[in-house]
Amino acid sequence: MRATIFGLFLALIGLTPAAPLAWAQDAPAVAPRPMNSERLQGDTELTGPVDLSRAVRRAIEANPTIVSARSDLIGSEFGRKSALGAFGPAMSSTYGWTHRDPVVQGPTGPAGDSDTWALNLNIHQPIFTGFKLLSTYQKSILSKDQNQAKLTKAEMDLTLAVQTAFLALLKARMDVKSAEDGQERLRSQLKVTDAFYQVGLKPRLDVLQAETDLATADQSLLVAQNSVATQTAKLNSLLNIPLEAKTNYVGDLAYLPFSRSLDDCLKTANDRRPDILIGVKSVDLADKDAKIAASAYYPQVGADFNYNKLGDDASVQGSKYLSTSSADYWTVGAQVSWTFFEWGKTHYAVKQALETVNKVRSDLDNTRLNAGFEVKQDLLDMQAATDRIRVGNKAVESAREGYRMAVARYQAQVGTNTDVLDNQARVTAAEAQLNTALSDYQTALAKLFVAMGENNPGLATQ
Repeated sequence: MRATIFGLFLALIGLTPAAPLAWAQDAPAVAPRPMNSERLQGDTELTGPVDLSRAVRRAIEANPTIVSARSDLIGSEFGRKSALGAFGPAMSSTYGWTHRDPVVQGPTGPAGDSDTWALNLNIHQPIFTGFKLLSTYQKSILSKDQNQAKLTKAEMDLTLAVQTAFLALLKARMDVKSAEDGQERLRSQLKVTDAFYQVGLKPRLDVLQAETDLATADQSLLVAQNSVATQTAKLNSLLNIPLEAKTNYVGDLAYLPFSRSLDDCLKTANDRRPDILIGVKSVDLADKDAKIAASAYYPQVGADFNYNKLGDDASVQGSKYLSTSSADYWTVGAQVSWTFFEWGKTHYAVKQALETVNKVRSDLDNTRLNAGFEVKQDLLDMQAATDRIRVGNKAVESAREGYRMAVARYQAQVGTNTDVLDNQARVTAAEAQLNTALSDYQTALAKLFVAMGENNPGLATQ
């Protein structure tokens, strides 16, 4: 019985029962979603030298965080199209069967059981919805803009993460170089001290001191080498390449003068920071939500076209109990509905939405305050690092000269081994402080560009 009904319904709409089965058999299987090109790249190693700018570009292309944010943006465009489609007419159809027992006709009495089959086609066009459709569409546009800002923010956050790790790698390499130089100086001093000890010019204590300091330098070198390996693995992870890939990261820690004023930086931050733009769009979205809630205050107006067919059997080709005009007819009309009282439901829903607007607006004000503080803090950190670089250069120069003089005095047997070792330690400490100052300066510069909302992969200041 069900198969017969289903077949007749398909016949009504111009299909045969076999048609959908044939379609299902001939249709290709759903194509698997192609693997993202960035994900494919994640299985390969980067060849050639990779500087800071190239590392950032690679991360933005391949990091899963960015791929996720792009998917949100693409999805919001589909949401906009869906909201736009709500302005058009909606078509629906119903098909059903009703049994009546018995049917009474005239003075002769019951005429027996009756089956009625009905087919209805409805086209509904919304005309006025209290601005709900319009506000929903505008909200979908704002949501897309907000997701675009979120993608920009994700790119800038990733850029800062890559730049911070890259600079940490460069600092670790400089620390390795400084540790190797210190190790070589201590090894040379140990040879001189041991030679003096062998001829009886120096005590065994000097040799032991030199050996102890050399062992300490060896440990410092091992720590610095481990830091290089760790930062390399971190960078590989951010760039979505194998952790053990031998990537050739190249670059130097250098002082890059920055001359822009605080006012200029603050203005740029207010205009370009993606989190501020996200906050602005959040306020607009909350305002649209309030308008959607208020749409219940208004009447709803719509137009309908209906086509109906009735029959005694599933073919709905008429009935012996109905005239031709009663069995096959269409109607067109318009309706207005208005719910004007719901015990404060709409009133309080609107109040709640307006408070949400106030909350989001306050959050935006707080975001702007934090943005200004971040810009100021990064500028202060850069200034402090600049002063430390200047002092550090002088300290390294003085420490190296002091070490050279201590070695000369020791070899002339007018100085002590302790003087040499102390001055060697000062050289290593001064170099480490300079390396840290250079790294801190460029890290603060990278943070400043992000705080201003500027995506600067190579940290160019000119």
